Amino acid sequence: MGRPRNDNRQGLPRRVYLRHGSFYYVHPTTGKWENLGRDLTLARKRADHYNDPTGLFGTMCWYLDQFIIDCETRVKADDLAQRTLDDYRDALVPLKAFFGAMLPNEIKPHHISEYLDIGAKANRATRANRERACLSSCMSWMLRTGQGAIVVNPCMRASGVVRNAESQRERYVTHDEYQAVFKAAPFQVRLMMELTYRTLQRPESDIILWTHGVIRTKDGGRVLSFRQHKTQRIVDIAIPDELDAMIRKSVGDVPRIHQTLIHTRTGEPYTYSGLSAMLKRAQIKAKVASFGFRDLKGKGATDMWLSGVPIELIQLLCGHATKSTTEKYIKARWRETAQPNSTKIAF
Repeated sequence: MGRPRNDNRQGLPRRVYLRHGSFYYVHPTTGKWENLGRDLTLARKRADHYNDPTGLFGTMCWYLDQFIIDCETRVKADDLAQRTLDDYRDALVPLKAFFGAMLPNEIKPHHISEYLDIGAKANRATRANRERACLSSCMSWMLRTGQGAIVVNPCMRASGVVRNAESQRERYVTHDEYQAVFKAAPFQVRLMMELTYRTLQRPESDIILWTHGVIRTKDGGRVLSFRQHKTQRIVDIAIPDELDAMIRKSVGDVPRIHQTLIHTRTGEPYTYSGLSAMLKRAQIKAKVASFGFRDLKGKGATDMWLSGVPIELIQLLCGHATKSTTEKYIKARWRETAQPNSTKIAF
């Protein structure tokens, strides 16, 4: 542990020291010096959390905050999507309200089931499922790091927990709707639409992060070569001529390796929420019912299936674990008119 200081003119929190321009927190149990960065405001916030002035140390409320800190580190290391971190942060308030005062080893599967039941009765069944997923991720993190004195994750299905039923997303964007919105949208939104529809990749965790570095030459043509964020599988996708022209326009004559393919006029990356808001404005302008970029992934998969592309290839692009998942994903959006039984019996 760091020695007591006689001079604290900076008014640093307990156990925080300034060394070589950075602030460090000395953990009381291990003596480890943790670099809190150069921002005093952020360093104070982290130190206040560690020093625990609320007396919540060891409770689920405290561990949830610790989990978020770990997730922030993973985002900086490009090991977790910013969208996932934002979802976890949104789940904190209701999770803390229900589980916050409990010790981790006090939480049992029946508590998780009760939480899901309350969410269903409050017409927030899907939201409760997402919050359970956040809690489960936190519990898994605690198991991996040996914290909280827990030996099993009470959120898992193996513990008997059954998620609330969810209505499957069935929005199929027609060709006319796509064309109308595409015409009304700015270039950045058009590029995101085309990348999502053509590649079937996740717009919020894959496409939005792509830089010029994902473009390779293979078999005499240009391909998008990347590692899917969810499956960690390396995928190569040929770039059609029309899409390639849009990418070249976005990249410019002198590509910047670390600049995202979809960026602002100043070269900064867009946030997914910002692009989604731009898509929404284009839909209002085109007078088209609302849809998200994710719906274009479903449209692309469905259109490929209807044109005779093997289901296994669509499964590969979508990143689904099983072919049956891909079949359900496609057929939920298929709206072709069914023909009646034409067998002649009475007439």
